[in-house]
Amino acid sequence: MPHPFRLPAAALTVCAVLLPALLTGCGAGDRDDEDLTEQELSWEDCPAPSQAQGGGSAPSPLPGDRGEWSCATMKAPLNWDEPDGDTIDLALIRAVSSGPASERIGSLIFNFGGPGVSGVTTLPAFGPDYARLRTRYDLVGFDPRGVGRSAPAKCLDDRQLDAYLQQDATPDDNAERTELVDDTEEFNAACEKNSGRILPHVRTTDAARDLDLMRQVLGDEKLHYFGVSYGTELGGVYAHLFPKKVGRAVFDAVVNPAENAEEGSLGQARGFQLALDNYAEHCVSQPEGCPVGDSAQDVQDRIAGLLKDLDARPIPGVFPRELTQTVATSGIAQALYSQKLWEFLTQGLEQAYDGDGTILMLLSDSMTGRGENGEYSNLVAANTAVNCADRKARHTPADVERRLPEFRAASRLFGDYMAWGLTGCTGWAVPGAAEDPDVSAPGAAPILVIGNTGDPATPYEGARRMVEELGAGVGVELTYEGQGHGAYTSKNRCVQQAVHGYLLDGKVPAAGTVCS
Repeated sequence: MPHPFRLPAAALTVCAVLLPALLTGCGAGDRDDEDLTEQELSWEDCPAPSQAQGGGSAPSPLPGDRGEWSCATMKAPLNWDEPDGDTIDLALIRAVSSGPASERIGSLIFNFGGPGVSGVTTLPAFGPDYARLRTRYDLVGFDPRGVGRSAPAKCLDDRQLDAYLQQDATPDDNAERTELVDDTEEFNAACEKNSGRILPHVRTTDAARDLDLMRQVLGDEKLHYFGVSYGTELGGVYAHLFPKKVGRAVFDAVVNPAENAEEGSLGQARGFQLALDNYAEHCVSQPEGCPVGDSAQDVQDRIAGLLKDLDARPIPGVFPRELTQTVATSGIAQALYSQKLWEFLTQGLEQAYDGDGTILMLLSDSMTGRGENGEYSNLVAANTAVNCADRKARHTPADVERRLPEFRAASRLFGDYMAWGLTGCTGWAVPGAAEDPDVSAPGAAPILVIGNTGDPATPYEGARRMVEELGAGVGVELTYEGQGHGAYTSKNRCVQQAVHGYLLDGKVPAAGTVCS
């Protein structure tokens, strides 16, 4: 389950597989008397992404006729409890349907997770992966409120964030615990100072209401939706609030909606440990041998030894920064998001054993949204802001100390890191909304819920719980026996056929379908 950025384990989705290479103000204004559901969007050529969105170049054209991406802004209430008050601008991107107009179903809106991931930059990056869906839908991505160009949350500047993310996130004594608490308080105070106006209005329920406004503005009777990671939680909350407006929807890499913050972090500790186990077994099974260990246990022992050494003596990383224990753990976690990154993990470990932390630091930078130019997206700020607004729990160091044995039993490598991440919302300026999200959606159309048995960030069990919480006749579970975070972009034929069959043709797969 997503949680504040001490380890941003569920903070990224499929975009997490991109290495780096890859601010606006709040955007709120005075309302006039127009009905926001009747606003007309002005679609124009997309600009290059802002720093808050991650920077880079404007999206490349798609192949085929009408292959250009276009961008627009949609007005939404700053405060949904005062819908006639001030507004904010939400950034949207679209690729119109490539198929015949007579076969167009409507818009398919994506959320790629985080919370904090920019859909405006992520959808074009993976546009070719969704080309088949574009034959009958306009593909639409957006920056949720608090993210990217949509009234972005801002906390620390780039230099301060460098220091914050390198500090010791797994304290070993009272002095380190005090420093961790002080750093968290400073981060949270900076968020309140720089983003106080938007922080009370970035809950997932607010984003779900934005989705329904988006549906209406785009001209769709029902919301057709593809949610990944945290995007499945957003989709579940939407289904709870607007069950009769759910169209064809897919949830991939599913958040467990029945877990509170502690349970979610503990589940992630187990999930990342499972992924590390799978990586180690895979490495030693290669015919050419594994360069970072002679056995799966040896691989893990050597990683544990590396992290212990880094706790005392960091090594050079990307100049002038050093690879600390915290940064190395984040980099290792990033590499476990996709089996495609396992080779980079091996290379990064080989480097680190030789005293060079470059690759592991680049992996960590990708996790936290740091570009090669040293500028960060607002992923860290947005992730913290949404999670702290959503979750009631506020954990103290004493709370963490009581739970540490359980976390360590779940994962030798990630247990402490996940446990101390629970302190991220302590002292947050905005009270949390609930212990866990309500996703019950009686009467909603079927939702295809895909769980991946090897998913580190949203463990497989979350899919079954989402189906149960959605209610009878709504969630339809499909299992993918694979590795990494998410199933559709693995290009597994069975998974993609099931998704295409439902989204394109309305054919719901049999509940309990298993794809290997």
